Amino acid sequence: MRGTRAVPAGRSVRTAGAEGDVEVRRSSRRRRTVTAYRESGRTVVLIPAAFSPAEEQRWVAQMVAKLQTREERRRRSLGGDDELMARARALSAAHLDGVPQPASVRWVDNQNRRWGSCTPADRTIRLSSRLRAMPAYVVDYVLVHELAHLVEPSHDAHFWSLVARYPRAERARGFLEGVELGAASSGAPTGTDADDLVD
Repeated sequence: MRGTRAVPAGRSVRTAGAEGDVEVRRSSRRRRTVTAYRESGRTVVLIPAAFSPAEEQRWVAQMVAKLQTREERRRRSLGGDDELMARARALSAAHLDGVPQPASVRWVDNQNRRWGSCTPADRTIRLSSRLRAMPAYVVDYVLVHELAHLVEPSHDAHFWSLVARYPRAERARGFLEGVELGAASSGAPTGTDADDLVD
């Protein structure tokens, strides 16, 4: 990978290339495993400290490609706005007795501080396109959260009882809280709670 260089164990280096910002973190505790994930708009690759610059370059390119393939597969499975509407209707039927019926559900690119939002007056739901890189159960949780707002606009006890009907609600909230903690530790702007970021 162009521009990468070996760094001592416990240190990291950030580079920019065709695959975007990549941060390589070396660890003396790692022996053979390599891990990669997205964090605050960049790719983080964890490698053993003993890797040579050539091994680092090869593994970084491999892991970035693997992440891109996985994300593209996830994007295809989540589909566009029509598929998102169908998913919302199915979740409404499965967990909310089919009561909330949105007029529209769509992906948006301008929600950087919220995962989703809902306007009960016109029954529209918008999901941040940042969710496309997350597991499907997390997207479903945000959809259920927004659908529940079509029944109960506030975050009262009734609202949370509706959201709790989604079996993976707690797990998804934990996932989003982890994402937010990671963003906060990197200095990226964030809300104070995963629930504050879903309206």
